Amino acid sequence: MLDLSKLQPGSRIQHELLVLDRADKETRDGKPFARLTLGNASGRIETAPIWTEQLSWVAGATKGAVVQAIGTVSEYAGKRQLTLTAPLRVLPSDSVRAESFLPRIARKPEELWGWVDQQRSALTSITLRTALDLFFADDVFRLDFQRAPGSTTGHHAQVGGLLLHSVEVASIAQGIARTMRANVELVTVAALLHDIGKVESYSVSASGFGHTSAGHLLGHIVLGSLMLDRRLRALPAGTISAAQELELQHFIQSHHGSVEFGAAVPPMTLEAEILHWADQASAKAADVTDTLANDEHFGDEAFTIKRPWPVQKRLWRRPHGWE
Repeated sequence: MLDLSKLQPGSRIQHELLVLDRADKETRDGKPFARLTLGNASGRIETAPIWTEQLSWVAGATKGAVVQAIGTVSEYAGKRQLTLTAPLRVLPSDSVRAESFLPRIARKPEELWGWVDQQRSALTSITLRTALDLFFADDVFRLDFQRAPGSTTGHHAQVGGLLLHSVEVASIAQGIARTMRANVELVTVAALLHDIGKVESYSVSASGFGHTSAGHLLGHIVLGSLMLDRRLRALPAGTISAAQELELQHFIQSHHGSVEFGAAVPPMTLEAEILHWADQASAKAADVTDTLANDEHFGDEAFTIKRPWPVQKRLWRRPHGWE
C-alpha cells in the first residue's frame, strides 16, 4: 500500500485511494471547481483544485468511493497536495473493501487482546472478573470493540483505536494506582469498561468514522451506562451488589472529569480520579504523537508552524537524541 505520509513534492503516484471528502465550490467568477481529500490506511492528501475544464475527471468520485488516482505531489502554502494528471477511475463498489483503506493502529490486535486476557485471568476479585467478562468474554462484542475507533477525528481515530486506547488507559491507571496505593484491580476493570459505549456510538464505513443515530442522540457515556445496565440485569440477583453496580456506573459517567467536558458528575473516588487522568494521558499523548509525526505541521522548522488542532499549542521536534 502506498505510504502517503512519506510522499515528497515531485513524487508520482498511480494508486487506489479512498475518497474521504469532496468539496464542490465556486470561484469569484462563479465557475465551479472541486477539491478532494484522498487517503488510505497510511494517511490522507488533498488534491489541488480541479478547475471547471477538468471537473469531468472527478465525475462519480463521491465520499466513500475508491478511485485509481494518477498524479504528481506538489507543495502549496507549505502543504502537500496531489495534482491530478489524468481522470480518476472509480472502481466498482463490489470489487474493493473500502474499509481497508481507513487508518488503523500499528500494533497487532492479538497482542493487545493477549494483554487484556492476561489482566482478566489475574483478577482475584470474582465480582470484578464477572463484571469485566460481561463484555470481554463475549466474542461478538470483542469483534465490535476491536473494529471501533477511539474517536472520529481526534485521538486514536483508527480502526482498532478503541482497543489500543483502552489498553493504554488501563496500563497508565495501574501505574498510578500502585503509586497511590489505590485498588489496582478496580481501576483496571474501570479502565477497560469506561469507553464501551463507543461501540454503539461510532460508525465505521467506507466514508470513514462517524456517529450512529444513538451516538448523536445520547453520546458514548450514556450509551456505555445503558449497555452495562442491560448486561448487569441479565445476571442472577445478588451477583453484584447495588452499591457495586453504582460504582461501576460512576466510572463511566465521571471519566471525562467535569460537567463542561461531558461528564455527568466529577470523579468522587480515588480510583475514578485516577481513571480520569489516565484517560487524559492516553488521549493527549496520542494527540502530541500524531502531531509530531505530521511533517505538514512543521515545514522546515523545529517548531510547529501554527497551533495545530487538537493540541492547541506549538510543539517542538528536538534536533538531538538521548542515546
